[in-house]
Amino acid sequence: MKIDDSGLHADSTGTTRCWWCVGDEEYERYHDGEWGHPVTDDQFLFEKICLEGFQSGLSWLTILRKREHFREAFKQFDFMKVAAFGPRQIAALLKNKGIVRHKGKIEATINNAARAVEMKNEFGSLAAWFWQFEPDLQGRAPLQSKVEACMRTTCESAMLMSKQLKKRGWKFVGPTTSYAFMQAMGMVNDHIVGCSQFETVEKLRKDLTRPTP
Repeated sequence: MKIDDSGLHADSTGTTRCWWCVGDEEYERYHDGEWGHPVTDDQFLFEKICLEGFQSGLSWLTILRKREHFREAFKQFDFMKVAAFGPRQIAALLKNKGIVRHKGKIEATINNAARAVEMKNEFGSLAAWFWQFEPDLQGRAPLQSKVEACMRTTCESAMLMSKQLKKRGWKFVGPTTSYAFMQAMGMVNDHIVGCSQFETVEKLRKDLTRPTP
């Protein structure tokens, strides 16, 4: 398998992908069908920002392979239900081998669910709150190489989002986590130019009706 400095790899069908997903079928499906595709569904947004928090110190592939277990454990990330979790649920989660059994991250997810309920009540939806931090992409060049992609780990909007989330009481939502969330949820298009998904995501973003409060 050859991946040059462009960070792109073409498979036998001619499909070109960003380097980071190549070699694992599940990861490739995630790259092709989810990553960078704009999301405005509250439950999915909550799921992703929680899983980004669980990823801290781990690889996303580790979390991806456990995602269905996470969904089952956290009621499909229905934050109205997760906000009601108490000591009994925390004890059960700490025994659940299907997820990452990190007490701090589990408690942060329950805390963040309560904060999400507050946010929905205030703004009408989580999507309306999160999408207000979509970066201004004017003058921002698309990624042309693996080197450029590796250097782009956060941005001013992600740092502001992180700061505001923390101010609202959210946990495990640092600037890098916030930017990874933006990348995955389609608030930016960080597929490398030449990747088969780059133009797909460009069109999806162009056609998207942004949520507003």
